[in-house]
Amino acid sequence: MLREHTDTPPAPPDPTLQDATARMLQVMEGGSLALLVALGHDTGLLRTLGDLPPSTSAQIADAAGLQERYVREWLAAATCGRLICYQPGEGTYRLPPAAAAVLTGDGADNLARSLSMLGELTRVLPRVRDCFSTGGGTGYRDYPRFQEAMAEESAAVHDAALIDHILPVTDRTDQLETGIDVADIGCGRGHAVNLIAQRYPHSRVTGYDFLPEPLEVARAEAAAMGLTNAEFVCRDAAHLEAPGQFDLVTAFDAIHDQAYPDRVLAEIRRSLRPGGVFLMVDFRASSNLEENVELPWGAYLYTVSLLHCMTISLGQGGAGLGSGWGTQLATRMLGAAGFTDVQTTTLDSDPFNVYFRAVA
Repeated sequence: MLREHTDTPPAPPDPTLQDATARMLQVMEGGSLALLVALGHDTGLLRTLGDLPPSTSAQIADAAGLQERYVREWLAAATCGRLICYQPGEGTYRLPPAAAAVLTGDGADNLARSLSMLGELTRVLPRVRDCFSTGGGTGYRDYPRFQEAMAEESAAVHDAALIDHILPVTDRTDQLETGIDVADIGCGRGHAVNLIAQRYPHSRVTGYDFLPEPLEVARAEAAAMGLTNAEFVCRDAAHLEAPGQFDLVTAFDAIHDQAYPDRVLAEIRRSLRPGGVFLMVDFRASSNLEENVELPWGAYLYTVSLLHCMTISLGQGGAGLGSGWGTQLATRMLGAAGFTDVQTTTLDSDPFNVYFRAVA
């Protein structure tokens, strides 16, 4: 009997007990270091270490304005985790330059911010644990500091790349110069809105979010920047009700955790004038799980989704797409919403995301 030919690769062999034990010890150590880095970022310890020469725990604590005993215990854990270097003869610690490059600074390369967000998600572990049995989900107010951490993360990317690298993907920078109407969906604290309004004073930029508190931060920043062409509206994007009002609409990592992403995409399409462009930014992933196994951030992607993106949507009675919805499904949903000529782009300055350019 002939066996049907298939291109599916054989499944990898099951791990041995020794392999599984070694892997779990790695997970235990890595999870501990994730919490440690989150604490180091949030307390300013990492930034302080990046600015200091080799120093004792007392000197580091004094420079950071923190309690020495807590700093000493953190330094011990960071030493064992090989994040920092310890010189026992002098009792000094230092952050090596390579570690400082990925754990400190205001640029997009600072991965400590992502680990800080992961640390904040531990707040909802009991709630999500219950959801496994009861269903439902969480609400945005269950994450008091997570939104702040997300805003910090996106601001770093936008400060580094929004004007020079991201907006050119839309092919609308010339029109932005002369003046067009722009909307940003799920704008949060509105930093992207304010950057666009500042760079393109002849364009009118409106940020939408259904949470009022971050919009107050956005308005305060706009006022401090002296902007008169930035506006912020508290409204659910599923009920945008702005037909034909915009030439360009953006959404930065905001669609996959919507309760009703199909409605939001349809509303965005309806809000655009003929030939208008929608720039949607979302996690760089496949809609096929097996293709995400090799992603360096695959487990992080699904964990953040489980503890925030998916459960937020389900908590509103929504679709629960999750951040692993992937490029294929996103492209299909854009087409179903009425967009044409959907193109995807990746940027070296933002390796975690994919940029969708869709024409109305």
